Amino acid sequence: MKRSCLRILRCPSCLASLRLAVDCERDGDIERGTLRCAGCSRDFPIVKSIPRFVPSDNYANNFGFQWNEFSRTQLDSQSGLPISRERFLAQTHWDESTLRGKLVLDAGCGSGRFAEVVLMLGAEVVGIDYSTAVDAAWRNLGSHPRFHVAQGDIYALPFAPGTFDFVYSLGVLQHTPDVRGALFSLVSRLKPGGSMAVDFYFRRWLNALEPKYWLRPLTTRMRQERLFSLIRRSAPALLRFSGALGRVPLAGRLLRRLVPVANYEGIYPLDAQQLEEWAVLDTFDWLAPRHDHPQRPHTVESWMRQAGLEGVEVEHVRHLTGRGVKPVASRSPGLVSRTE
Repeated sequence: MKRSCLRILRCPSCLASLRLAVDCERDGDIERGTLRCAGCSRDFPIVKSIPRFVPSDNYANNFGFQWNEFSRTQLDSQSGLPISRERFLAQTHWDESTLRGKLVLDAGCGSGRFAEVVLMLGAEVVGIDYSTAVDAAWRNLGSHPRFHVAQGDIYALPFAPGTFDFVYSLGVLQHTPDVRGALFSLVSRLKPGGSMAVDFYFRRWLNALEPKYWLRPLTTRMRQERLFSLIRRSAPALLRFSGALGRVPLAGRLLRRLVPVANYEGIYPLDAQQLEEWAVLDTFDWLAPRHDHPQRPHTVESWMRQAGLEGVEVEHVRHLTGRGVKPVASRSPGLVSRTE
């Protein structure tokens, strides 16, 4: 943890400031220590350079497992391709001219694939994740002077209301127990005049054809290590089968959806090894999470307006994407409650 991060963090319970006690600091990195709330006197540990505001065992354990296993797979700096950058720009409509010098929250940062992009666009980025994926994010980006990360709960964020100029959450909210509540919590941390971009799985009739929804009642009950091993062993054969079905005239695109593997052949210019790694990573992402809540466009638009955002736009950009701006004279959204 960098000392400059202290100005951003607050107690997630009472939002009071935090006092830092350092046990071990090396080259400006606080590796071990404690953050004590000046209000309610709760203590929060700093472990492996990361402030921890939640217990290590939680519903997002599978994400910590996958992002530490594939800590660099989807980083543009690793793939050599601008896949994450292009997705981020297409979904948010933000660019370097809007982000440079701004404070940005990456909610559900994983191993830092989008945080890396935002840092390159000149912003100061604070990543937060409920899982131990924060360890992978710190390994990847912790040396960057404008990157901070914390392990925390999206429903009890360790930041004061109105902290961030920009907030985004990509590939995350559908995996929370209360999607609307998570959205409202993020809006509360956005400054008046600030912008938000979030995405969701698209809820539509085609979902009935996706085998992940047939398999999830079984796979969500499996041990993570067993499921991961099964996916890794079967991915090469499933990719070959998916590719063969995809070449069937007229019906290939639809038939390919029936194979339970994330196949990016013809979508991204990945080599064979990368295709397999991305397949294992994203197939595990389909089948392992405890929560999976696709949304409809009118629901997302309604929630964003209820949360007090203006200029709301909802469109399908690979995922169902919502954007909005918090007005300068903002009304406060209703109280957020967490639904387990």
